[in-house]
Amino acid sequence: MKKYGFLLLFSYLLCCQRLAAQQQFDLETVFRQINAEVLSHSEAYTRLGESIQQIGHRLTGSPNGSKAEQYAFDLLKAYGFEDVAFQPFTVNGWARESLDLRIGSSGNMQPVKAVALASTPASASAAGELVDMGNGLESDYTANPDKAKGKIVLAALNLLPGSPEGAKNLHRSAKAALAIKYGAKGIILFNSVAGGTLLTGTASITGDLLTIPALCVGLEDGNMLKSRIAEGKQEAAIEMKNKAGKMQARNVVARITGSEYPNEKIVVGGHLDSWDLSPGAVDNGLGAFSVIDMARTFKALGIKPKRTIEFVLFMGEEQGLLGSKAYVQHAVSAGSLDQIRFMLNFDMTNDPKSYHATLEGSRTLFEEIGRSASMVDTTFKGTFAASAGLYSDHQPFMLQGIPTGGAGGALSREALNCYHADCDIFALINEQQMRNTVRFSSMLIYGLANADAIPVKRMSDTDIKQLMLDNNLEESLRLGGDWRWD
Repeated sequence: MKKYGFLLLFSYLLCCQRLAAQQQFDLETVFRQINAEVLSHSEAYTRLGESIQQIGHRLTGSPNGSKAEQYAFDLLKAYGFEDVAFQPFTVNGWARESLDLRIGSSGNMQPVKAVALASTPASASAAGELVDMGNGLESDYTANPDKAKGKIVLAALNLLPGSPEGAKNLHRSAKAALAIKYGAKGIILFNSVAGGTLLTGTASITGDLLTIPALCVGLEDGNMLKSRIAEGKQEAAIEMKNKAGKMQARNVVARITGSEYPNEKIVVGGHLDSWDLSPGAVDNGLGAFSVIDMARTFKALGIKPKRTIEFVLFMGEEQGLLGSKAYVQHAVSAGSLDQIRFMLNFDMTNDPKSYHATLEGSRTLFEEIGRSASMVDTTFKGTFAASAGLYSDHQPFMLQGIPTGGAGGALSREALNCYHADCDIFALINEQQMRNTVRFSSMLIYGLANADAIPVKRMSDTDIKQLMLDNNLEESLRLGGDWRWD
């Protein structure tokens, strides 16, 4: 009897081993098809360049933004998607008009080159003493709670050299929120990139207009202002005008319906919008046009996944994740949020060598997919990391408990220096690295969509809170108005 039981157990284990080997073989077979298709026929690089020539920047709510939405829609239609649609939503639109910053002593105010941060007031006039608030973190304010009151704050966008060990930087919007909290009249952040590079970005993670002006100056001017303040009292005067008001935007959604589990959905997203200082080639033309080409690859190969895949081009990410929030809210209203089994986000993703997810429970599946990808091309390392972060389109999904992830890669220092800046141009894009993004990410999408089971499920509210605490995200979520666990 014992011998019979042993034989049954042995047969079962052998069957499982063969099944696992077969699944691995099936993955590798499809991955080789994806690899060949992307290497031979990818259009991501070409279409991004074409869109930049024809459209330019892709600011949400602007005529250029509308053109970009239509361009993506038409391209997906041309790739054979019958099930492609716009998902309209209303945004608190914003566009810069004029800005004048002058700094100096009374009677000797000199102009300083600057750009407004988004969601600053439609009209603002502020003048007062300029005070150095270091990194602009809460600890800088609590050291002297009245220092910023009625003043204009100067703070570093990134942590200053010599900052206390363990100091954690904050998003620019959090630094603006702290300036308001401690009574400042305005805030001037300075970049950490040499060469007078100017950058922009939202100063309000909610998308609502700030009550004070917020702007950015270059590294050299920021250091110069710090030196002047150290030497003696400096005054600042800000005159600002911007367009603001309700504007329309549209996510673009293309769907492949699942063959076995049509009500289980993998959302594959990347934000299409950009800022207006440049054409936004890296942020996020790189991710958005890679997502479009992932969709093209699936159509070209006639892949029919077990689960439904939605390829989504979000608008309004730069103004506060507005398009992804609209997508999630639409799913909540439709009662379909539980259908979303995973969200993969591609924001400035370039030349990936690994996969990542918010939940450690994703490791086994992601590593299995990674091993098959590395069998196709050994330059892909197939490693995995689990962590949670904020400030991209995965965030609204994550805060609803939906597992999220993506592919990890690297950008050149030149590209990183041009983040949200006037130098984010097409010349920064590497065509082969963009192909790598498309092929290895397409493999991840297929592996998730065709897995026999996805090992992680939607988290409970208690588990979401713990994930945020474990990843030290409470302070940032509170400052952004997204902490709901008091």
